[in-house]
Amino acid sequence: MSDDINKKYKNVAQIIIKNGILPFPINETLLEILKFFITPEDLDFLLAFKRKASQTMEELIKSTKMSENEILEKADVLAKRGLIFNQPSSAGIMVYRLLPLFSVGLFEYTFMKKLEFSEKEKKIAELFKKLFNEERDIVQERYDTFAPLFKQTPPVDRTIPLLKDEKGNKIEISVNKDVEVPIEKIIPANQVEKIIDKFKDIAVSHCFCRQHKDLLNKSCKITDIRENCFTFGKSARHLVNQKFARMISKKEALEILNKSVEIGLVHKVYHPNSDIYKDETSICNCCKDCCGTFEMWKMGAIPMVNATNYLASINLELCVGCGTCVEKCPVDAIRLSEDGKSELNPNWCIGCGICAHFCPESAISLLEGPRIVSVPPPRLRS
Repeated sequence: MSDDINKKYKNVAQIIIKNGILPFPINETLLEILKFFITPEDLDFLLAFKRKASQTMEELIKSTKMSENEILEKADVLAKRGLIFNQPSSAGIMVYRLLPLFSVGLFEYTFMKKLEFSEKEKKIAELFKKLFNEERDIVQERYDTFAPLFKQTPPVDRTIPLLKDEKGNKIEISVNKDVEVPIEKIIPANQVEKIIDKFKDIAVSHCFCRQHKDLLNKSCKITDIRENCFTFGKSARHLVNQKFARMISKKEALEILNKSVEIGLVHKVYHPNSDIYKDETSICNCCKDCCGTFEMWKMGAIPMVNATNYLASINLELCVGCGTCVEKCPVDAIRLSEDGKSELNPNWCIGCGICAHFCPESAISLLEGPRIVSVPPPRLRS
């Protein structure tokens, strides 16, 4: 491959990384991943997104020097590979947006389809795992440099809790006036059912995190469910058009949700550009085993930043110290104290309600009060 082509691949990689929230390294691992999805013939088209990640057809004609038919053909091919989002804006104007690598981009689109367990899929899965490890190494080696950026990271998602314990009883909710949050971060509390009810178009796709783990021969120990990630509105239409997901009714969505609730999965809601004021685009039903954002935080690669309206509260008089909540908490926010009682780290609690859902003594309730959970990745090197 010529030096000119390699340079173009590096430039495209830089544009894709710039569109995301994580500073992935432009290295051989990343370039090898991109070459599975991008041919040399695609490079000039993608380079046209350097100055502007989202463009109309009129803008693309100018930036690519291609005809409308050529752009339509190229955009359709790249959309099916998870590189381009092509849906009309709220004003009805078709917009073509270059997707990032991660959250939500090429990684998620690659593994949300039903897997064939091909050697190609396994190779791509291994390369993404390698890239995530390389990202961790960079963060750990330059931890002090990244530390100020951790504090500026906006919440990627918000958590909506389970509202019933495993016995079917409604989890106690009380207003906590002591929980403070900057006014611009305050969001209304919504149940997942209410979000589902808002949208006409609902699509379901496979959990990309669990399927990525499947390809790495590290299958989930918590659930066999794979098809339980929801997408709404134009995002749903895009995924269905490109065959990444299938459209479902509200009834089927609620059936899938109820199964996720029974297992005790975490409901993580996503918004356009992480703007929690805008309508939801998708909901992941996450497990402690496989969730990519939980894992990358624990391995020291990224901060955990989450918007939530709830905080767990433990009634020590009812707590018997069985350790169920310690085992179930997806972010390790609970431990057993020296006196054998459950002890919560409120700075880590994302208000998912998993602990309350599984507590056999109903010793845990949820305090209501909007807040932002922001925890830097652990420092693993001195």
